[in-house]
Amino acid sequence: MKHADYGQESGPRTFRFGLLALIFAVVCAAATLVIVAGFTRITPATEVNFGVTILPISYLLLAANGLTILVMLGLLAVEVTRLIRARRAQAAAARLHIRIVAIFALIAAIPALVMTVFGAIILDRGLNAPFMQSMSGFVQSSVDAAKTFEEMQCRSLIHEADLTAGDLSRGRILARNDNLVWFKDYFTQRIQYIGFATAAIMSADGKIEEQVGSDPKLGPIKPNPNDLADARNHEPICIVLNDGEALATLRQISADDDTFLYAAVPVDPSLVQFSQVSAIQAAYSAQFDETRKTIIKFFAFIFALFALILLLSAMWLGLSFATRLVTPIRRLIHAADQVSEGNLYVQVPIRKSEGDLAHLGQTFNKMTSELRRQHNGLVSANRLIDERRLFTEAVLAGVPAAVVGLNQDGVITAYNPSAEKLISQGQDLGVASILGTQIADCLPELAPKIQEALAARQRLYQGQLTLQRQGRERIYNVRVAATQNANNDRSLVVTMDDMTELVTAQRTSAWADVARRIAHEIKNPLTPIALSAERLRRKYGRVIVEDKAIFDQCVETIVRQVDDIKRMVDEFSSFARMPRARPEQDDLVQCVRQVLFERRLAHGAVTFTDTLPDQPLTARFDRRLLTQALTNIVKNAAEGIVSAEAVNPSRPPGHVWVKLHVSDEGMVQIDVIDNGVGFPKENRQRLLEPYMTTRTEGTGLGLPIVAKILEDHGGGIELLDAPPDLAPGGGACVRLFFPAQLAGGADNPPPSSNPLKNAMIDHGK
Repeated sequence: MKHADYGQESGPRTFRFGLLALIFAVVCAAATLVIVAGFTRITPATEVNFGVTILPISYLLLAANGLTILVMLGLLAVEVTRLIRARRAQAAAARLHIRIVAIFALIAAIPALVMTVFGAIILDRGLNAPFMQSMSGFVQSSVDAAKTFEEMQCRSLIHEADLTAGDLSRGRILARNDNLVWFKDYFTQRIQYIGFATAAIMSADGKIEEQVGSDPKLGPIKPNPNDLADARNHEPICIVLNDGEALATLRQISADDDTFLYAAVPVDPSLVQFSQVSAIQAAYSAQFDETRKTIIKFFAFIFALFALILLLSAMWLGLSFATRLVTPIRRLIHAADQVSEGNLYVQVPIRKSEGDLAHLGQTFNKMTSELRRQHNGLVSANRLIDERRLFTEAVLAGVPAAVVGLNQDGVITAYNPSAEKLISQGQDLGVASILGTQIADCLPELAPKIQEALAARQRLYQGQLTLQRQGRERIYNVRVAATQNANNDRSLVVTMDDMTELVTAQRTSAWADVARRIAHEIKNPLTPIALSAERLRRKYGRVIVEDKAIFDQCVETIVRQVDDIKRMVDEFSSFARMPRARPEQDDLVQCVRQVLFERRLAHGAVTFTDTLPDQPLTARFDRRLLTQALTNIVKNAAEGIVSAEAVNPSRPPGHVWVKLHVSDEGMVQIDVIDNGVGFPKENRQRLLEPYMTTRTEGTGLGLPIVAKILEDHGGGIELLDAPPDLAPGGGACVRLFFPAQLAGGADNPPPSSNPLKNAMIDHGK
């Protein structure tokens, strides 16, 4: 997150200026409201003489309020600009700043709006009291009644004028031109009968032909073209005379000569006065309505102005307060971000004027100091733990034994490289695949030992375990150490020492000692026995005539058996006193080819296939001993094929494959593969012990001698199954391996990795 100084609190001068502007704005708004409301002798129309000009005080108030509004808007613009810049810069607590400002704006705006609306409503209700509304309704009803009465008189006048016009039209037809006196009398009588105050017969141009009544207020008047047109169309015409003191109408008498009847009647003076008073009251009411609306608008404007000033003042005050409130919070957030990034040396500036937030800053500084102290302690403790862990890992890595840590549920919690190699069985499983796995899933053979250790409830349990791995049998000495914590949760540490080489060395050493003693004890009487048999043959061979063949056969048997026993004793002596290997630089390919050449001659029925490098392979080895070992292995392979053919003559022809290569680790590897009887599945490793053999004619010393030769070369021997692609029906694979360049000199071959084997070799010298 970026941190900047945007949105920091305003300087002291800016804040004081804003505070003075706020006070001035409130005073101006209050003065305006007091003067407009009439609470003082000063009225809005009061004029002030400035010497140059005279202005009403209302103008001054409006100018002062407008100026304060502009100043407050400017201050708000400054604060809002800082707020927007802080928001865009993603300053700490920017959203909190905006929320506080929004809350203050709402708190200020809602009361101002409510005051303005309620003030306007109250003023409107005050000027629209029920009495005023009733009076307005009464005046309007009076005006409506006067108009209604006038309309009724007009309708009556028009109706009677229509009847009179019809009678006059018929009378003129009867009188014609020779009886005008009669028509005049008829007209007069008819007008008097109807009750018209004034009546006249006139032409379209306004010429009076006959007239009854001569009141000047009642006319007749010259009709206008519109009235004449309406009369011709028989439209109702009602003419108001002298401000409603009389009513007149105009009706057409005859369409032939285009004459019209003008009739007028006076209106009751009380009704005239009633209509005039109603009109005056209606005018007064309308004027009052217009004045009331103006007053309401004016006071609403004053309320809105006052509310706007209060709103702007409250918003600026809220912005300033929010800025002063958020600034220490922003410093705390900035410091907390630095702490989260690992900087425990950060300190928050403390200002006593910030009150509780200053106390919060002091607490934060104490917290960072304490965190720094604890962090330093944890770093020191962690460094010590790491040193111990590295030491423990180094110790465990250097321990050849497999060490596995388990919890009480048998789940693996720790292991060393030897244990990883044992668990993975040559596969790259990784830490994640081993940790958290049940030991019963990784080493099912070990699970019974774990159960026995848990059932024994002892701190230390020991036992032996035999594992089959990649066709090899290994013997392990198992030790299970149990620990228990304060929560009674038990954990186990399992140590597995590979005792295979040790057991083999012990047995080999014991057999070597036995062989040496047997060879010594047996070899001594063999010579006298052989000499005695020869002496018997020479002394009694010529004397005995009867059963001479049996005698010669018996002597020959004794000599032959003595030779066989001597050969066996020589093998015992050879095994017990094998010479130390003396490696020299030599061509290993030539050595292997020589052995294969001899074996091809000895076993013509077996096919030998070699996979050898094209170029000479120079290595350090004892050619005589390695030739002896390789000859023994190839010979065993050929004999295994013969044994398999004796059991199953229909099996595929015998085949022996010999492969030679150097691995990436610099180890020479010779694989001798055959399709013979193969090795047994169980106790295969014991074939490397003396006198352990699966053949009736074998002595059980061939493979131990080969193993000893390879050990003297710093290598070893593995008894495996033949690959299925070469020997589908089964077979054996003997793998010989030793380093291409020995670490020791020619006269100092590397000692065997097992001290008991070395002791055995030294003992056999």
